[in-house]
Amino acid sequence: MTEMIGYTLVALAALVPAYLLGAVPFGLIIAKSRGVDLRNSGSKNIGATNVFRCVGAKWGILAFLLDMLKGFAGVYCALLPLTWGAEIPADRLLLLRVLCGTAAMLGHIFPIYLRFKGGKGVATALGLLFGVAPLAGGIGFAGWAVIFLLSRYVSLASCLAGVIVAATIWSPLYPYAGCCASPIWFRVLITILAALAILKHRQNIVRLLNGTENRFAFTAAQRAAREAARNAKETL
Repeated sequence: MTEMIGYTLVALAALVPAYLLGAVPFGLIIAKSRGVDLRNSGSKNIGATNVFRCVGAKWGILAFLLDMLKGFAGVYCALLPLTWGAEIPADRLLLLRVLCGTAAMLGHIFPIYLRFKGGKGVATALGLLFGVAPLAGGIGFAGWAVIFLLSRYVSLASCLAGVIVAATIWSPLYPYAGCCASPIWFRVLITILAALAILKHRQNIVRLLNGTENRFAFTAAQRAAREAARNAKETL
């Protein structure tokens, strides 16, 4: 019982900072510094895509990188108890790293600073993956980029990237050597996180099925075409 209490306290000492870090709304902060409140602009989401849309490309990229860094840094919050002299077995440390990255992702999705109304967690989940399963993260990001460039749907790319990550993690070819002796729990947790990211896009999925989801506009011509299509729908 004493040992369990000790591990619980150690876990909390890592999980709480990871969550609070993940809850920092970098996209909202960046947009506000440029005079835009994302909660009243564009898709009203505080994530990097809406920053890109409402504030500009370089600010959207910055928001994406910072949101991704939250997930990556969240993983390493698991090391904080070690600086205080706590002893954590290697297998439990891996689990704590995954849980801390998860806490950062949940912080982004349900930020305490914004009454638990946050973003969709894709960039933060990517940072988590780069921290605990970099190969799966790289494959997922490559899949996201290809699907996005071909379709120009951020939501579609994000959902399919989640499927790609889950499929990669469960592949018998995935190199687990040096990761963990029995990776089933690892696969299950990563799959749950991928499913959560997809679930956060459920409204986008409905719009995709209805043909009303907006494509990302790279050029002025694409933006004009999108506005024309939107105006045409409004007049119907």
